[in-house]
Amino acid sequence: MDNLISLLQRMNERLAIAAGLLLLGTALVTLFDIIARPLGMSLGGTDELSGYTMAIATSWGIGYALTSLAHVRIDLLRAQCNSRLQAWFDMIAILALAGVATVVAYRVWPVLAKTIQNKATANTTLETPLWIPQSLWLAGWFWFAFSAVIIAASVILFIATGKSDQVNEAAGMRGEA
Repeated sequence: MDNLISLLQRMNERLAIAAGLLLLGTALVTLFDIIARPLGMSLGGTDELSGYTMAIATSWGIGYALTSLAHVRIDLLRAQCNSRLQAWFDMIAILALAGVATVVAYRVWPVLAKTIQNKATANTTLETPLWIPQSLWLAGWFWFAFSAVIIAASVILFIATGKSDQVNEAAGMRGEA
């Protein structure tokens, strides 16, 4: 399981870099558009594209936050417990997160399906076929749900085999620097 979690972490790091590059590219296009406007050369649609970028980068970036133990958690009670009880709190947290991520990923599909069925385009000058950004958004949610389920399964296995210390590494909290 450690190898699988390590692979998941590496993949999420690469996906986070890709999401960051997408954000950087969008910022550069927006900057160019702002500079070009006084010269009468506006690209138009940068606000629309930046909205798509934010949704896509967020859906892909939350998987990285998960595997980096960067999700916000309130640990008032957890901090007072021994490592075994902390592992149980971590298991409850990752199971809840995996459940929510799976439900959201499942509920995103009907949005895309309806878009494809209606051949919907953005109500803007770009008239972007909405299936394109929504497909990337959906894929990010599916990846996040997949990542969360893999980590949840790992945590259950670690607890079942008495490896409470490994639970903290897979789904615990990042220590303060």
